[in-house]
Amino acid sequence: MERNEKEIMSETSDFLPLLGTDYIELWVGNAKQAAHYYKTAFGFQSLAYAGPETGVKDRTSYVLVQNKMRLMLTSPLHSNSEIAEHHKKHGDGVKVLALWVDDAYDAFEQTTKRGGKPYLQPTTLTDADGEVRMSGIHTYGEVVHLFIERKNYTGAFMPGFKKLESTYNPEPVGLLYVDHCVGNVGWNQMNPWVKFYEEVMGFKNILSFDDNDISTEYSALMSKVMSNGNGYVKFPINEPAEGKRKSQVEEYLEFYEGEGTQHIAIATQDIVSTVKQLMARGVEFLKVPNTYYDDLLDRVGPIEEDLEPLRELGILVDRDDEGYLLQLFTKPVEDRPTMFYEIIQRKGAKSFGKGNFKALFEAIEREQELRGNL
Repeated sequence: MERNEKEIMSETSDFLPLLGTDYIELWVGNAKQAAHYYKTAFGFQSLAYAGPETGVKDRTSYVLVQNKMRLMLTSPLHSNSEIAEHHKKHGDGVKVLALWVDDAYDAFEQTTKRGGKPYLQPTTLTDADGEVRMSGIHTYGEVVHLFIERKNYTGAFMPGFKKLESTYNPEPVGLLYVDHCVGNVGWNQMNPWVKFYEEVMGFKNILSFDDNDISTEYSALMSKVMSNGNGYVKFPINEPAEGKRKSQVEEYLEFYEGEGTQHIAIATQDIVSTVKQLMARGVEFLKVPNTYYDDLLDRVGPIEEDLEPLRELGILVDRDDEGYLLQLFTKPVEDRPTMFYEIIQRKGAKSFGKGNFKALFEAIEREQELRGNL
C-alpha cells in the first residue's frame, strides 16, 4: 500500500508530465542525403516533408520514422540563416529534443516560471487534420526542448508538412524508441545542468558516475543520469574530468565547438538481429578486445543469449539489481568525431552499463589515437 501511495504522490507532484520523446531534430548540411543515409543504413521509413513545396521558404525538413522513433533532418536553403550558422559551427548535430506532452501551453508555463529560458512561445498550428500545439525552452549548448501536444491531430506529422511518399523503402532493422539521449557539457557544468533539470523540469538524478567509475589509464569523465517522473525520458549529462590525456568529452567539445547531444540510445528487442542488419548496411561500431568475453559470464552471470554471436558482433553485456542489458555503440556518424548512436536491449536492467565503461572507453581511446586526438 505504501508503494502505491508514493506512486500516486509522485504522479500528482509531477508538474511536467511527459508521455515520451516526440521526435529528435538534427540540423544537417544536406537533409535530402542525410535522409537517404538514415533510411539505407538504419532502416527508417519516410513519413513527412516540409520545404518550399509546402510553403516553407528557408529550410527543408525530412521526417523519418521507425516504430515509435521519429527523426527529423533539417537543412538551410540560404547561408544567412540560424541553421546555416549552426551547421557551420557544429557540423551535423541535434538541435531539438522534442517531448510529447498532454498540454504544451501548461508545459511552457510550468518550466519558464521555474527559470526555463523561452525558445518558442506557445503556438498552435492548424490544418485540415486538426491542430498541434507547441512551445519550447533552451537547454545546454544550442539544444532546445520543444513540448509537442498532438492529441487533436490526425495528420502524418504536423501542420506545414505533407506526407512523404517514396518508392525507396528499405526494411526496418528493429529500432523501437528512444531509450535515452546523452548530453556533453563543459568543465564544471554538469551540476548546474543537473540542477536545471531538477528545478525547471522536475527530473530526478537517478544515477551518478564519477571519475573513479568512468576512467581509463589516460582519461576520465563524470556523468549524472536525469529522469522524468515516469522514466519515459532520460538524459544522462557528461562533463570532462582530469586525466593524463584528452577525454572523449573533451574531444567532442573541441570538434562540436560547444556543448551538445553526444549520443542517442535506441531500444531494440533483438540486439543480435538489429546489429547484424546495421553492420550489413555499412554502420560501423566500436569494437572491444576479444578478451572482454573470456570471463563475461563470470562477471554478469547467466544470460539467455548465446555468447558466440555477442563475441562476433562485439555486443557488450552488463547486469544490475533488476536484470541485465546488452548494448553496442556506433562510431561517430559524421566526419567530426561528435555524435554517435547506441543500440540497447534491456532484459530488466534499468542502468546504463557501468560494468562496460572501462572496456568501452578504451575502445573509444583507440579511435581517438587513430585520429591524433588523444
